[in-house]
Parts: sequence; C-alpha cells; structure tokens
Amino acid sequence: MGQYHYRQWLKTSELFSVSGIYDINPDRYEVAQKDGMKNYNRFYSREEIAADPDTDAVLIATPNDVHYEYVCFFAQSKKHIICEKPVAMNCAEYSEMLKICEQNNVNFIVHQNRRWDPDFLTVRKIYSENQIGTIHRIESRVQGGNGIPGDWRKFAEKGGGMMLDWGVHLIDQFVYMLPEIPQSVYCRYSYHAGFDVDDGFCLTLNYRNGLVAEIVVDTDCFIPLPRWMIYGEEGTAVIQDWEMNGKIVKPVYAKELKIAGIQAGNGFTKTMAYRTAESIETMEIDKVYPPENAFYKEFYDAVVNGKTPLIRADQVMAVLNIMEAAAQSARENKVIELEETSKRSELPFFPSMERISARPKRFCDNIRTVYTKRFRNCSNPKALNRWQYTRPRMTTAEC
Repeated sequence: MGQYHYRQWLKTSELFSVSGIYDINPDRYEVAQKDGMKNYNRFYSREEIAADPDTDAVLIATPNDVHYEYVCFFAQSKKHIICEKPVAMNCAEYSEMLKICEQNNVNFIVHQNRRWDPDFLTVRKIYSENQIGTIHRIESRVQGGNGIPGDWRKFAEKGGGMMLDWGVHLIDQFVYMLPEIPQSVYCRYSYHAGFDVDDGFCLTLNYRNGLVAEIVVDTDCFIPLPRWMIYGEEGTAVIQDWEMNGKIVKPVYAKELKIAGIQAGNGFTKTMAYRTAESIETMEIDKVYPPENAFYKEFYDAVVNGKTPLIRADQVMAVLNIMEAAAQSARENKVIELEETSKRSELPFFPSMERISARPKRFCDNIRTVYTKRFRNCSNPKALNRWQYTRPRMTTAEC
C-alpha cells in the first residue's frame, strides 16, 4: 500500500518532497531505491524519524492493530499524521488518539480517500439534486472473486477481514453523503473461506426518514453485479462498475399507455412486468470527477493553511460506531439501535468464530516503511517543511 501511495501520488507531487523511508524488512529499501527515491536509506527506526527536525508529518499504513501505537508515538513527537483506515480497532482507541493529538496540537487525518471516488461522487450528486425524486433505497456493492488479500489481512488480531478493509470505506461514504447517521443496523458476516476474519458481509442501515441503505461486500462472487443501485420515487439509477457505465430510467405516464403483462413462470403478472419502451425515459448519468490528488491537497491545506479538513473526527467516529454496531448485530443476530454504544466501546469489529479457533495461525511481526515529503509553496511561516509517510509490510511464517 505504501509503495502505491508513493508511485501514484507522492513521487511527482508539487506539494511535498520525499525525505526517506523506514521498514523493518531490509528488502524494502532496495525497492524504494529502484523506485527512484533519493533518500531511501535515511531512516532505520521510528525514533530517528521522531528526532528529525525536517520531518513534518507521518502517514501510518501499518497493519491495523498497531495504528494506535504509532499515532500516539508520533503525535507526542509533534508530527502531523495521516493514518490509514480503519484508524483504530475500536472507538475507545480512536478517542484516545484524538485526545493525544489535540494535546500536542497535531493535525490528524484518516485516509478515507474513497470520498473522492468518481462513482460515489456521481451517486452523491444524484442524491443531493433529487434527480430521481426522494430516494428510499440505495444499494452499494463491492464484489470480487479472488478471496481475502494475503499477509496480515487474514488474521483477526492484526485487524484483518473485509469489514475493516472495504466496509470502513463504504460506510464512510454514507456517513459523508447523508445528513444523519442510521437509526439502526443489521449485519451478517460470511466466513466461507475458513479464516477467523470475515470474507464478506451484508450490512443494512436504517434511517429515521425511511431510507434504507444496503452495503454488500463479497470475495467469492464470479458474476459482476451493479456497483450502485439507487431507487427513487421518480426513477431508478444504476452505476454498473468503476468506469461508471450506467443510466437513469424514469417512468412516463400517459392515458394511452397501458401496462403490458408477461408470462412469469407458471403464472401471469402485470405487477412484476418491466415497463415497455414507450413508457420509460432513459437518460445518461451526469458523471462527477474529483480534483487531482484531492486527499493530499486536503492534508496540505490543513497543515500549511490551517483549513478545516473535509474528513472530520466526528464522522470518523460515526463510522467506527457503525462498525461496532454491525459486529454486535452479527454476534447477536438482531437489529442494533445506534444509541446503544456503551457496551461496544472496546469490542472488535468482527464476531468471534469458535468453530475455527483451534486452527493453526500463520503470522509474524509487522513490517513497515516510512516515506517523508517536504512541503512546497508554503505560505504559512509556522508550517513545518517536511512530510513523512509510514508504510506497511507483512510476512507469514509457521508459529
């Protein structure tokens, strides 16, 4: 993940300059050198990073279970922080992170970068502009057929599983888009792959205004299904894929138009018949694209120009709260009201699976890398002049 950040955005950024990496796997330094990083061998410990006066900020992308440790360490070193998602293993951890960052006057932003996904921005426009009338149901699906990603993401103690990998992003999109948090949630996890973390889930969010949102993540689906389905009082919208192939269909009402029935299996129906071509209007979706490198510009403006970031702490906490409620729902197989938070403050985001608890586990210590970048075009004399990035790596071995 860290290498992807560097290659895709940071290597050519006009706002930052890379000042080094840190990884407990020596091989990653050679990889960084091959990627063209000049200061690839500058840091060999987190203490060296903390002591470097030219380092402004760190991006922590370690396995999820050590986010808390690294955020607290670098906050106390007065480094601004980007942390990969999920930011913490539970709400209690995140609350403590916020407290320490506030005490040290540190900017602390979670990498919820999928707020800038074009497909999501397009759905948000459909919703906010009432393009198909009042929306009463939204389905968000991310499905693949390649199983759970490798390394630490297969292990519960490291914070693995699809809820923490993809669920945190998809829930965040709804928290950002809608004016209120859900009133209640119901969730079922799947464990078809046989690991002690979920390989998929189906989460239903119920809102006070009657809106129902369904989030589905699968890693064993071999037929592509729509990325988004949006149901409104005046039409239906679909976005098929990441390339945003899709359309909006609205009904046409006229006295001369009659409902045509169909033979459905062993019976006849008009209710479940699709509308005829002359009784619908089909329109292209109005696609929305984000500014280039939007997330990193948000971070730059927060640190250098004092701008309030788009990703707010209360929204991040709401996402974590929903994830905890989803885990409780799956454990107890019941609808959970979101107000019931006190019992979940230190629980993990996945229900325990006793049926596989005796299975031998394969894991070893975390491997992490650090990238650093210098702020450029700084108009704030109080701003620091370097940025740093922490990158994860994990290997497996028999224990």
